[in-house]
Amino acid sequence: MQPVTRRRALPVYIAAAVFAFYATAFPLYKLSHFFLAAVITAAAWLLTDKLIKPVTEYIPVPETAPEEEPKVTHGAEADSILAEAETARREMEHLAAAIGDSIITEKIRKLSDISDCIAKDVLEDPADARQIQKFQRYFLPSTIGLLHAYDRMGASQGENASRTKEKIVQMLDTEIHSFEKQLDALYKNDALNVDADIRVMQKLLEREGLLEEDELHRLIRQAENE
Repeated sequence: MQPVTRRRALPVYIAAAVFAFYATAFPLYKLSHFFLAAVITAAAWLLTDKLIKPVTEYIPVPETAPEEEPKVTHGAEADSILAEAETARREMEHLAAAIGDSIITEKIRKLSDISDCIAKDVLEDPADARQIQKFQRYFLPSTIGLLHAYDRMGASQGENASRTKEKIVQMLDTEIHSFEKQLDALYKNDALNVDADIRVMQKLLEREGLLEEDELHRLIRQAENE
């Protein structure tokens, strides 16, 4: 028997259900309402994620089974981030299919793509892990909660339902902007490192007398000022 540890998706579902319940039971007419709902959703996710531990399953390995290549691992922290992104992506794809609206589907696709890019940044810069984890604990549950609330209202044409669904669509645009801003912040760290490398290289070349006021020098100075 081969042990396989799997992180449960239940905390994400519970957080999404909490948001959907809040959206149904309380008003969502102002941005502050959505913020409060997001905070409650994030708290629900954090609590259930701590209470619900990963499960270990034992999978029988046939004696005649071909030898499999070892599973690639990037460390516990990075693997957890990537697994969380995969769980969120599958849930958003499921909700997109359930809602069946082309506009919502396109917004979900953007959110999913950006979320994947944010998670994969941990492979390029492990120092970003904590920042990425904060993003996953706050933005992902609140976004999935919004989609669950929209799905629960279905095709309802009531005034309150229509107004709330319109607010959710607007909020998804805000979420897309927030996702993009988070990704840009991670890339900014890389840009700062590149700028530092350029300055070090320039000083070294100048010290060795290998760089004068020529075209290359001008381009390096221009890069520093951009």
